[in-house]
This record gives sequence, structure tokens and C-alpha cells, in this order.
Amino acid sequence: MMDRAAALTLTRERIPNANLVNHCVATEVIMEALAKHFSLPDADVERWALAGLLHDLDYAETAEDFERHGVITAELLADELDAEQLHAILAHADKAPRESLMDRALYAADPTTGFIVAAALVRPDKSLANVELRSLLKRWKEKAFARGASREQMAACEELDLTREEFLQLALTAMQARAAEVGL
Repeated sequence: MMDRAAALTLTRERIPNANLVNHCVATEVIMEALAKHFSLPDADVERWALAGLLHDLDYAETAEDFERHGVITAELLADELDAEQLHAILAHADKAPRESLMDRALYAADPTTGFIVAAALVRPDKSLANVELRSLLKRWKEKAFARGASREQMAACEELDLTREEFLQLALTAMQARAAEVGL
């Protein structure tokens, strides 16, 4: 299995946009927090985190051909990740059904990073440090806010038996703890 250092290097090589790299790291951070929330063994926590970090590896090359998004990543990493990780990467892009806990977690975590980052960027300090759950819940109702962050996809946290509040708090806390790594 690929280690985190190699995965981060590969992510930076294949994704030229620093904000998208930060998104991948933020997704990794949330996936790690979710795996820990579910009391998974350390090896599984690492597997979940890697799936989060690598999930958008093909984004730059599939931006104009979104039907291939996820598929190219899965092909590229076929010898580096296990079947569950590859399936989760396909499922996050709706190229496979969401069957496992990892599938559902990655699907919900993906848009959540952008939603939380947007909440930080509208603050005067542009920092995650002072973002609070109540402001996220208020912003959730504003359709124009972070329009690209699918509320429906984030609401899939219910497939993880987490309420919206529990899920957003877990994601926010995880991203705040590693704010420098996610560019905020």
C-alpha cells in the first residue's frame, strides 16, 4: 500500500491547483476523523485517509470529461490501493454504488471541505479557527452560499448514522486541528 508521503507527492504532481490539493488534504483529514469516530483499527484509519487524499487525483484531466472522473484515478491506483479504497473513489464520483461505510463517508466528506472553507473565507480573518457549528448550520440554508457544495451529498452523512450537526462538527474540528495543512 502507498504511504502518505508518496500519496501527497503524487497528489501535488498530478494536481496543479493548490486549492484543489488543499481540498484533497482536507478530505483526507475528514476521512481520518470519521474512521476514528467509528473506532476503526489504525490500519483502517490510514486506508480511509489515503482514499480521501487521493480521491480527486484525476480532477485536472477530467474537468472537461467528468464521465471519466474517478475512473482514471481508480485505474491509475489499481496497484497501489485496495479494492475498498478504489471502490470508494469510484463511488464518490457516482461511478459505483455506495455500499461500504468508506464509500458513504467519502461521498459525504468530499463537498463538505468546500462548504467549511467557504465559511472560513467569508470571515474577516479568513481562518478556520473561529468558524462555529452554528454558522455552518445557518449557512446550510443559504442556497447561494458555497453553491458548489452539494447539500444533498453532504446530507448523505445520515447514511453513516450521523446527524448533520454531528457530521459538520466532526469535519470542522478535524479541519481546524490541521488548518495549516489545508491552507487556512
